[in-house]
Amino acid sequence: MSQKTRICNCNNTMPLDGAAIGSALGEAPLPMASQLCRREVNDYLQTLEGGERIVIGCTQEEPLFRELAEMKSSVAPLRFVNLRETGGWSDEARHTTPKMAALLAAARLPDPEPVPEVEYQSEGRVLLLGPARRVLAWARKLERQLQVSVLLTDGDDAAIAGHSWPTFSGSAPRVQGWLGAFKASWQQSNPIDLELCTRCNACVKACPEGAISMAYQVDLDACRSHRECVAACGAVAAIDFDRADRDRGGEFDLVFDLGDAPLLRMHQLPQGYFAPGADEAATALAAMQMLELVGTFSKPRFFQYKENICAHSRSRQPGCNACIDICSAEAISSAGDHIKVSPQLCAGCGACTTVCPSGALTYAWPRAPDFGEQIRAMLATYARAGGARPVLIVHGDEEGGALVHELGQLAAAGAARGVPARVLPLPVHHVASVGMDLWLAGVAYGAVGVAVLATGCEAPQYLDAIAEQMTFAQAILDGLGHSSIQLHLLRARDAAELDCELQRFAASAGGVAGRGAMLPAATFHVAASKRETLEFSITHLARHAPTPQDCIALPRGAPFGAIEIDTGKCTLCMACVGACPESALSDNPTLPQLRFTESNCVQCGLCVRTCPERALSLQPRLALGAAAKQARVINEAQPYHCIKCQKPFGTLQMVENMVSKLAGHGAFSGNLDRLRMCPDCRVIDMMQPEKEVSIFEVKRQ
Repeated sequence: MSQKTRICNCNNTMPLDGAAIGSALGEAPLPMASQLCRREVNDYLQTLEGGERIVIGCTQEEPLFRELAEMKSSVAPLRFVNLRETGGWSDEARHTTPKMAALLAAARLPDPEPVPEVEYQSEGRVLLLGPARRVLAWARKLERQLQVSVLLTDGDDAAIAGHSWPTFSGSAPRVQGWLGAFKASWQQSNPIDLELCTRCNACVKACPEGAISMAYQVDLDACRSHRECVAACGAVAAIDFDRADRDRGGEFDLVFDLGDAPLLRMHQLPQGYFAPGADEAATALAAMQMLELVGTFSKPRFFQYKENICAHSRSRQPGCNACIDICSAEAISSAGDHIKVSPQLCAGCGACTTVCPSGALTYAWPRAPDFGEQIRAMLATYARAGGARPVLIVHGDEEGGALVHELGQLAAAGAARGVPARVLPLPVHHVASVGMDLWLAGVAYGAVGVAVLATGCEAPQYLDAIAEQMTFAQAILDGLGHSSIQLHLLRARDAAELDCELQRFAASAGGVAGRGAMLPAATFHVAASKRETLEFSITHLARHAPTPQDCIALPRGAPFGAIEIDTGKCTLCMACVGACPESALSDNPTLPQLRFTESNCVQCGLCVRTCPERALSLQPRLALGAAAKQARVINEAQPYHCIKCQKPFGTLQMVENMVSKLAGHGAFSGNLDRLRMCPDCRVIDMMQPEKEVSIFEVKRQ
């Protein structure tokens, strides 16, 4: 699709070189505007003519530009790029032409293929649960907009007037599900069932101890079990001290949890569940958000899963639980030998894909090849425009983007230095979705540093995982002599802190300008397979390594490594071969050999846990070169031949071990030779009738 690009220096507050940017983009000089949103708005309206994609170097006035396009009934697709706060407003603004060209180049890429969506249906059936005084007040406020049900979880004396909505009381409430599909359950702990109660007050008058208040709940500490309330209730039958069925429950679209402590405590709560507690402002905000959650909604299906290469489990032996352990939405669970991901609970953080060693889980919004192409286009354009030693900073769209925007505003006012000229921002849905494969791909494409911006809103386990993955990747870079290339988890809670951290990282990444040869940019494309992209990137880094290595030691937990074997224990039973999900371990169909292909190993440990002789252990490392991709024999033995047909059917060690362990077994009593036969001959021998021995033969013997 052809496209037009419009840039504006925002009332002459930042230097832009339209000719240089156009040249880097492979176009004629770009027309320069100074007030595209005001005095020169007619130029923008003329740009809308035609159906070409339009890239506009401004996000400040995006709402206005979109509104003008709608008024003009324009069908031209619009893309907006922040050139101002990301570098145009900084103390290095005069050096930002390569960055501006890089950002525009990324915006000019074709739209990625759409991803499948997850749909929610909500009719507005909301369960309010918690203390009576808090719940009833909000039930009255919401009953006209939503289908209200209430669950009172305490003995509060708040008066329950009328019967406008389903009312329950109970203890030990539990909630699970998501928007449009919540299931709640509780225990009916009080003798009075509020849903059956007609509020006639007969029980209140009849109780001699006054143990029943206008909340229509029995104070069991004050009650002396006269049961006069039961008689007064009569046929209504709302009071039952001997209730056998105490389990209650229901299905709801929304849950408004007004208890002091939320029922759900995961970092990323399900959509449709709100737990503001006693905070009045947070409660009011949650109520407003709930009112908007009636209807049909959808979100991207953020992940793709390949069960056949998942290293979670085999034959009930535990393997990799990295995705389950890290998910802050509790959307991933074990389903036997594989995992189960609930797309309705998935919040799209992508941390599971970052820690997945095999690439069985991959991120889909955007897909790795699409994001990789964005990185490649940015860095190639940056270099073409004359930029040197670029640094990538991955940040979240919302919190991270807000910090970058605020930093630019401060820089414009002279209160901060701003984003350095060679720091290229990469906004993503969530920073945990970008892992080692894309960091190293960025380095292979020419970046001398990659930073991930954490603002403090992320789940703590996500930051731990990012730091650990960076430790593995940095060990590879250092081992190959690329120590000046830095990977860094950058933490900043405000713009001032971000300013200091960015300046510090930009100064350290890539070493001192002019020293050492720059790593030439790779030409490969990021693959859909995580392991394939890692192989491309590491091969490029190794080819241009200042200190070439055959093998690099890695920290424990790294997704690369070898298997160490105790050949004295191994009987070549091949249980490990059947357990390996990545085909790193294999047998030889014609010889008793165990073979290992190191490049396939993800260090999941399934082979170690499956081995009955405990003969295997893991050795984290990165082997480089062609040898790592070739199957090598790590154990072999002399074949054992059947004593009847001479066909090989096992190893000498395995058969002798079997004979010693099964010598006392009833099935082989008196005929251990059957253990030395192949399976076919063993069956034939077992089917042969026993020889009859005469008394004369016995005497002769």
